[in-house]
Amino acid sequence: MNKLKAIIRKLLFPNIAVIIINTLVSAVLLIYTFVRGREYSAIGYVSYLLSAYALTIVCVRIPSIIRRTKRFIHKTETAHKYFTDDTFRIGVSLYTSLTVNSIYASIKLFTGLFYKSLWFITLAVYYIMLTFMRFLLLRQINSNNIGNDYIAELKVYRICGVILLFMNVALSIIVTMVVVKNKGFKYFGILIYVMAAYTFYTTIHSIVNVVKYHKLNSPVLSAAKTTNLVAALVSMLSLETAMVAQFGDDEIFRRNITAVTGAVVCFVVLGTAIYMIVSSTVKIHKLPKQQIK
Repeated sequence: MNKLKAIIRKLLFPNIAVIIINTLVSAVLLIYTFVRGREYSAIGYVSYLLSAYALTIVCVRIPSIIRRTKRFIHKTETAHKYFTDDTFRIGVSLYTSLTVNSIYASIKLFTGLFYKSLWFITLAVYYIMLTFMRFLLLRQINSNNIGNDYIAELKVYRICGVILLFMNVALSIIVTMVVVKNKGFKYFGILIYVMAAYTFYTTIHSIVNVVKYHKLNSPVLSAAKTTNLVAALVSMLSLETAMVAQFGDDEIFRRNITAVTGAVVCFVVLGTAIYMIVSSTVKIHKLPKQQIK
């Protein structure tokens, strides 16, 4: 019995070289099987067995990989801080988003001015405002006032709401151009599936974080996650236009579905902006006057 257990354990937990070799071989055989149309051949069945075995030995390793990753995180000061400090993690996210948005806005603005394209200029304006909002949030986080200056956080939160109002104007123009002038977003080849997976992940993640960080009673952290949610919704809209353009042949359907989705996104952004402005203003006025600068 012990010998059988040892054999099973050796099969399920081979050394890393066996895992790598088996994974590569099964991948090559699967590609060959499907490219050559050999799904029901002997080599096809071998590739299925090897790939199933590869998946099994990788899956059983996942718990140990997670444990090692956690140990690594706790041993590395920066990584540990990233996973345990909400403010630091949001700061890193804002730095990354700020950099990407700045580059993207610059490219769109240059392209729009060079080609005299209202489409690219409008996109540039949207991303410039998104960049500016993230800059304000990052500056507030870097001032170390998170949790220490509630009034300052509320004021930044309200400014972000105002910026969202202007962003919604740019977004409305973008939606109108998509519907009326047949503009749109395009992803080539397999990239559209990658973007679909990423967009759904970021949207769900953003919704969860908006709820999570709202409970922390930090307007700046809530604004940062609300910004991510708005960006995710716009990404969802751009993905829809790309998918409808690539897989749909009915132009009327494309225009209608884009108009409905675009209107919903615009109303959500508008409602979010109004809520941020009104709620922050009400909270500021409810605080003692000596605290308001």
